[in-house]
Amino acid sequence: MGADGCGAVVSGPDVRPNLNAMRVIIDGRPVNEADARVSVFDWAVMRGFGVFEVIRSYGVAPFRLGPHLDRLERSAAALAVGLPGRDDLISWVTAVAENGEGQVRIVVTGGGRDPLFDAPSQTIVMWEPIPDIPSPLRVMPLEAPWHPGTADGPLSGIKWLSYAPNMASADMARRAGFHDALLYSRDGFILEGPTFGIAWLIGDVIETPGLDLGILASITRSVLFEIGEHLGIEVREVSAPLERLLAADEVVGLSTVKEVIPIGVIGDREVRTGPVAGRLRAEFLSIVADETGPSA
Repeated sequence: MGADGCGAVVSGPDVRPNLNAMRVIIDGRPVNEADARVSVFDWAVMRGFGVFEVIRSYGVAPFRLGPHLDRLERSAAALAVGLPGRDDLISWVTAVAENGEGQVRIVVTGGGRDPLFDAPSQTIVMWEPIPDIPSPLRVMPLEAPWHPGTADGPLSGIKWLSYAPNMASADMARRAGFHDALLYSRDGFILEGPTFGIAWLIGDVIETPGLDLGILASITRSVLFEIGEHLGIEVREVSAPLERLLAADEVVGLSTVKEVIPIGVIGDREVRTGPVAGRLRAEFLSIVADETGPSA
């Protein structure tokens, strides 16, 4: 049992085997951790204006870096935020990934708008360790009125810095004794977690919320469709109420950090943790190993 008595804890891997590796790069320049700063005039600080990505590094190899950068480009274009060239981004991500197993965060700030002080946009690339992750997860359903609940509009599905409502919902769930939150729309449709996607098994079919609900086009979610093909399991996009999820045979969370992880409690209901979640996770890790090498 974990420290909270709710289940096991998946410990983060050993970190930073290469002590000579740089941890933070800002605009292409290595920066000491203590000197890594953003101007108070930057709209990233004042208004949460900017975009970001988080890429999992297995060993020293970033997983699905191309799709992450594709999404970063779409997000930046939606907010009209300029990006460095892709070759530079790849070089900086690769450099900080030398710290070892962990997550690489790219943050592109919006820059300042103050007429008296120039605070240009900054591109921050930094390495972070993988946190300990409880398994199975206990999640608390919460209505998310800030979520668009639709793919209509130019700003749906953007991975921007304005995550305050999501993070506040996660904190609210933790204060109530859960590991995280599970968000649903004002119409009652299951959306996603604050920082993870969700899928569930009903019979022989895996269901997951459709992108038409305005959820993030998760990289791990996209791998789920590949896993379904490999295992001969249909993966279907749906709009489903909470009751549909509670009737599922198994439920999993999906994210860069969590990978594929079983969910064992939703609100006051226990959810069966069966063999399919294990098969999905094993196939996910097999794909990772094929793409990143034996260090994964």
